[in-house]
Amino acid sequence: MLSRIAKTPLAIPAGVEIALDGSNVKVKGPLGQLEFTFDSAVAIAKEDNAIVFATNDESKFAKALSGTVKAVMNNMIIGVTKGFEKKLTILGVGYRAQAQGSDLNLTLGFSHPVVYKAPEGIKIETPSQTEIIIKGNCKQAVGQAAADIRGYRPVEPYKGKGVRYADEVVILKETKKK
Repeated sequence: MLSRIAKTPLAIPAGVEIALDGSNVKVKGPLGQLEFTFDSAVAIAKEDNAIVFATNDESKFAKALSGTVKAVMNNMIIGVTKGFEKKLTILGVGYRAQAQGSDLNLTLGFSHPVVYKAPEGIKIETPSQTEIIIKGNCKQAVGQAAADIRGYRPVEPYKGKGVRYADEVVILKETKKK
């Protein structure tokens, strides 16, 4: 018995190579290569042009993990074919961002500029001074980079100043009345 997600096989698109070696998986595509080591409770097999998932035992942990492994494998395939991207916006007087190579220089109202060094495999662009676009082939790394940048100056609830995700909705609080 598997989780509902893991019951259906995962199709391998054209141009993607998948190498299975015990509990290691390597996915290679036009945008790069990703590796993942999964738990031995889940068995992965390649059949025709699809990947099939199974559990090695009937424990609740193995059933739950089978769905997680399929979701991670799907994200790896999407990452090496299309890639992932997160957009951040900056609101505040004098707040701005500028990309220089793999570094991101942020002016966020501190007495010093903040320099964020992008991890390997992550590309940062700034189309304008108040927009940041983070791109990469690993969903987890792109999300973590966006969270790290947002963490320098999270949105404050009274004026809405700070770094936020482009699709984030911030509900502003009302100020105290005398």
